[in-house]
Amino acid sequence: MHPYRSHTCAALRPSDAGQVARLSGWVHSKRDHGGLLFIDLRDHYGLTQCVFAAGSPAFAAAEAARPESVITVTGQVVMREAGTVNPRLDTGEIELRVTDLTLQSTAAVLPMQVAGDEKFPEDIRLKYRFIDLRREKLHKNMILRSNVITSIRRRMIEAGFMEYQTPILTASSPEGARDFLVPSRMHPGKFYALPQAPQQFKQLLMVAGFDRYFQIAPCFRDEASRADRSPGEFYQLDFEMSYVTQEDVFNTIEPVIAGVFEEFADGRAVTPPRFPRIPYDTAMLEFGSDKPDLRNPLRIADVTTQFAGSGFGLFAKIAASGGIVRAIPAPGAGTQPRSFFDKLNEWARGEGQGGLGYIIFDAEGPKGPIARNLEADRAEAIRVACGLKAGDAVFFAAGKKEDAPKFAGVVRNRIADELNLSEKNAFRFCWITDFPMYELNEETGQIDFSHNPFSMPQGEFEALNTQDPLTIKAYQYDIVCNGIELSSGAVRNHRPDIMLRAFEIAGYSADDVEARFGGMLNAFRYGAPPHGGSAPGIDRMVMLLADEPNIREVILFPLNQQGEDLLMGAPAEVPAQRLKELSLKIELPPKARGAG
Repeated sequence: MHPYRSHTCAALRPSDAGQVARLSGWVHSKRDHGGLLFIDLRDHYGLTQCVFAAGSPAFAAAEAARPESVITVTGQVVMREAGTVNPRLDTGEIELRVTDLTLQSTAAVLPMQVAGDEKFPEDIRLKYRFIDLRREKLHKNMILRSNVITSIRRRMIEAGFMEYQTPILTASSPEGARDFLVPSRMHPGKFYALPQAPQQFKQLLMVAGFDRYFQIAPCFRDEASRADRSPGEFYQLDFEMSYVTQEDVFNTIEPVIAGVFEEFADGRAVTPPRFPRIPYDTAMLEFGSDKPDLRNPLRIADVTTQFAGSGFGLFAKIAASGGIVRAIPAPGAGTQPRSFFDKLNEWARGEGQGGLGYIIFDAEGPKGPIARNLEADRAEAIRVACGLKAGDAVFFAAGKKEDAPKFAGVVRNRIADELNLSEKNAFRFCWITDFPMYELNEETGQIDFSHNPFSMPQGEFEALNTQDPLTIKAYQYDIVCNGIELSSGAVRNHRPDIMLRAFEIAGYSADDVEARFGGMLNAFRYGAPPHGGSAPGIDRMVMLLADEPNIREVILFPLNQQGEDLLMGAPAEVPAQRLKELSLKIELPPKARGAG
């Protein structure tokens, strides 16, 4: 027999009764029932109940073994008595009657328990992550992550993609966040950068003729933590395709994403291909967000014209000054008590708004403070625009064009929550398309890129030369699931002349572009195919599938919110001799010097 195990702790079944088996694992829990001692033995695969009879050679050793000690046990597989069967365990019909126990490793007193569902502070969990990962829920999350990546890789290969690895040490490139820099010992004063994404390399692969590339790519960004974003590093399904339109990209990746989610949905509904395509302007109007949650059935309507010149002075003044008024329907809310509306009004004030106006529609007509000052035909036009009936209500978000749509989106989500309108147990996907190529920087008054500077503008050269830049759309798109952006992507700008003109509009000289992106720009001068791609986030996909609100719950060894690795003690100071080898000198800011 193998020195450590003949079976895993999830393998034994009634058909094994009578056999001698050997198991190894961690002491998950112990129960002393007088003349019998029970240990639940756990390994990666599952649990098996082990029984030790008083007076047996193994009893004393089992009694002394602390939780999470590693042991090897040998004994006979027996059926459990009828009243003790555990249907929640795969091995719940049998137990191992132990005759021999070998202690492989003794566990010290635990800083946190593995068995049970007790919650522990995050700093403890991250410092002792190797223990935290033994806990059932987190362990399952990591297995799910591995299986999701395996499924993605298989589906991408079946779709005709080939996997390639791009450099980790590369040049600094502005991708919208700060780079992590790596000093070069052999080139004093110069630095590598860890890639924020393999953007330029994957485009160069298209220029090199590889047609369909993918990679489970590590990306590094020196940015703050969020619930759906891990600081430091993350992984994405990075892919690129040659000779494709935007629809080709959508049609190729949708079966991969939908297939993965269907495989691991565990009974939850998944949007089948073809995913809805929602233009950016429509998304901001109807959802108040470019990351709409389609489980929420509410659709926002613009009712600025209905209030323009009306008897409701506040909204009429906003419309006259160039602002907008958005209406958020609330089906069935007309039957709610007055306290429902007062609570939402107070909530809006807490969000920095003046309040949350509303109209209630009943069989007798519109009711409420706004309705008393609004002409009946205008109220009726609002009801029709929002598709409301007697017993419904509508709320309003009004203000500047750049502010009111976003708050309307927040109101939309809040009302759906309050009225319990959103679909449950579903993954609802959509594409957001036709992003603006440029936006106006309010601080500088200059035109900036609004999304991805490497995207092809719709209308190409002609649009850049003849249209107001703020009206130009780009072949840029995001894939969104349940209100979470999984990735951004684009059909790329593969022509140097169009790229130089696009950057010129944003205030970059040809020399600036050559200095920043010279490698890729030069490659385009030697024949570049039209190409496009995207990069759905692996961490976010697993977070959704695991139904975890925090992305750190699906990452093996995450940094904390301050970007620290509490387990390994990073970031850490470096010895002076090492700094000297790298030709570096540390100059701390005054506050840090004082702290030291």
